[in-house]
Amino acid sequence: MDKELSELLATIRECRICRDAASRRPLPHEPRPVVVASSGARVLIAGQAPGTRVHATGLPFNDRSGDRLRDWMEVSRDEFYDPGNFAIVPMGFCFPGQDAKGGDLPPRRECAGAWRAPLIDLMPRIELVLAVGSYAQQWHLGKERRASLTETVADWHAILMRNSAPRVLPLPHPSWRNTGWLKKNPWFERELLPVLRNEIRMRLGRLS
Repeated sequence: MDKELSELLATIRECRICRDAASRRPLPHEPRPVVVASSGARVLIAGQAPGTRVHATGLPFNDRSGDRLRDWMEVSRDEFYDPGNFAIVPMGFCFPGQDAKGGDLPPRRECAGAWRAPLIDLMPRIELVLAVGSYAQQWHLGKERRASLTETVADWHAILMRNSAPRVLPLPHPSWRNTGWLKKNPWFERELLPVLRNEIRMRLGRLS
């Protein structure tokens, strides 16, 4: 790994911005930033924020959501966790805590503002960004994001083929809470997933 990137990752892992926040509610627990980066990765997975299991293990997408995402991509755990294949840089690096109903709070804003741009700048080989969920889509698409997540994902072909680099493919969050969304939108599995899998095969050098 490049020295500059290695040093930045070490700094990020020591980050305590959200724990010590004065202007917003402090993080309710000790921070544990979870991020994977490599100067050789060709695919960037931009998710939301770690959940409770990821916070406990320090391994991104180490839960049922990760199982579903790997199934969508048709990759093994070994392939998924190889930083030479995938960089995993969520919008919030630490578990943000839960709301009164037990759901995860939105990603903390401090991470993205402080770390995402310099980190991505040090990964020049990224060719494809998987923008998982509305927060990542807002960051990576900006004004090109549609009015809702469903509209954004439904317009995936135009977004993927736009004249910019890296290419961006919007995805819903693979949470099992979105099973109903998948049933209501069968085009996602029928039309988008084959393209996603082909894009991943290309980046992993699997195409014959």
